[in-house]
Amino acid sequence: MSYPHYSTGYNTSPSAPPVPKPQSQQPGVAYPYQPPPPSQQPNYSYNYGQPHNPMMAGGYGSPYGYPPTPSFPPGTHPEVIRSFQMVDMDRSGFIDAKELQQALSSGYQRFSLRTIRLLMFLFRNPNDDLRTGPKEFAELWSCLGHWRAIFERFDRDRSGKIDAAELRDALYSLGYAVPPSVLQVLISKYDEQKGQRVDLSFDSFVECGMIVKGLTEKFKEKDTQYTGSATLSYETFMTMVIPFLVAE
Repeated sequence: MSYPHYSTGYNTSPSAPPVPKPQSQQPGVAYPYQPPPPSQQPNYSYNYGQPHNPMMAGGYGSPYGYPPTPSFPPGTHPEVIRSFQMVDMDRSGFIDAKELQQALSSGYQRFSLRTIRLLMFLFRNPNDDLRTGPKEFAELWSCLGHWRAIFERFDRDRSGKIDAAELRDALYSLGYAVPPSVLQVLISKYDEQKGQRVDLSFDSFVECGMIVKGLTEKFKEKDTQYTGSATLSYETFMTMVIPFLVAE
C-alpha cells in the first residue's frame, strides 16, 4: 500500500490522486500504516509552522494594490487567486478564519469554523498563526480537492454523505487502517441523534480525515520502524495531541 502522491498544480476542480486498490487481506491493527516505497514518497505534507523557502511568484499587487509579497506559488490557478482576493478586504495579503470560511465556500461547500480552525492549524502560516497567506491557501485548496474526490468515490449512493463503513474504507484506501474503537470515537463526535446511524457531510469527513492523517504523521515521527507502536513521554504525548484539540 502506498500513500497518495499529491501534485503541485492547483485547479478549481482538482482530481484525486491515484487511490490504491483494496488489498485482499487487511493489515492487522498492530500495523495501521505502512511506509511508502522510495519511488512514491509523497511531496505533500502539512505545514506545522516549520521554516520554509518556497519558490515565490511575483507580487500580485496591481490592480488590487497588494504589496510585492506575499505571493502565490508559480502555476496557481487564477480561480484560486480570485477566491483569495475577493475576501481579503483589507488588501493585506492575509485572511482570517471567517474570511477563509467565506473563500472556501465559493469553491466547495460551507465549512464550520471548527473545521476552518483545524485547517488553519495544519496549513499554518509560520509568520502569523491567526491568518492564512497565499501559499498556505493554495496548498489548502488543492488538498481539499483531493479530499473531495475521495469523498465522492466512497459516497456510493450519491447522498452527499458517507456512513461509518464508507469512512473506514476511504481512510483505508489512503493507507490508514483505523481500528474500530478509534473509528467509533471519531463517529461519536457527530452523533447528534444519540445512537442512530451517523452520516458525515463533506465538512465532517474533511475534519475526520485531517485529524487521522495529522496525528498519524506526528506519531510516525516516533515510530521510525513503522511497527505501529512507539514509546512516548507524557510531555510528548500531550504536545502531540493537544494542538488538534485546541484547533477545534
